[in-house]
Amino acid sequence: MFKGSIVALVTPMSSTGEIDYASLQKLVQFHVDNGTDAIVSVGTTGESATLPVEQHVEVVRKTVEFADGKIPVIAGTGANSTEEAIELGNLVQDLGIAGMLSVVPYYNKPQQRGMIKHFTAIADASKVPIILYNVPGRTVADLLPKSVAELAKHPNIVALKEATGDLDRLAEIKALVDDGFALLSGDDPTGCEFMLQGGHGVISVTSNVAPKLMSELCQATANGDAESARKIDASLMELHQKLFIEPNPVMPKWALYRMGLLPTPFLRLPMVEPEQESCEVMDNLLARMSLI
Repeated sequence: MFKGSIVALVTPMSSTGEIDYASLQKLVQFHVDNGTDAIVSVGTTGESATLPVEQHVEVVRKTVEFADGKIPVIAGTGANSTEEAIELGNLVQDLGIAGMLSVVPYYNKPQQRGMIKHFTAIADASKVPIILYNVPGRTVADLLPKSVAELAKHPNIVALKEATGDLDRLAEIKALVDDGFALLSGDDPTGCEFMLQGGHGVISVTSNVAPKLMSELCQATANGDAESARKIDASLMELHQKLFIEPNPVMPKWALYRMGLLPTPFLRLPMVEPEQESCEVMDNLLARMSLI
């Protein structure tokens, strides 16, 4: 179910910080039109950290409404409190979502046993499939391959978003889990090689800006066409990298603003708009890629 090009969608906001649902609808249609395989709503790129629960749930609800069955929606529901993650899951699981993305608990640095118990409790309480999300660059805690293998035995834990960018780790995890367990890259610069080495897809920041090329890249890897996949990836590599010259989602929002898909690049504090130098770097790249 979870494969191919999955966008980690930004959450559009007005210049005063309200959720911009008209722009959200435009973005959802943009991905339908350009072949994106699924949407992650209110993940890290969707500024989950600064959306109160009511807004978080409403953004998921409206994303599903705008998708209208044309593209699956995965809800970001992670928290560093197991109880909070379960409560948030309970609020969104009946909205028509295809699954939930649950991040490794951040800040409190749980042990491996603690993470296994955390995700098991979430999966036990959920009506929809769970995708584990390992991103130690943000969470500090690192869900190790043996823990992934233990969790993969749970019938409701069906996939992993692995954002370390470590391709050796992919091989280690593949050797420990069944073929039906979906392995998704969370690192755009290594996503192509991740898929060519046996991964099933990528939850992508780059797909916000270049969804058609990311869709074509993922399709080429699925077809075993390594030459075409690497050629497309090479054309995207600078974008993969430049989208992170400031903390995500600062540059994706700027790029979408410059492409005319957002009326403003507003981010909620403590995130702020990019420095002028970063804007110029991105504008030059978008122009060279004929995106503006």
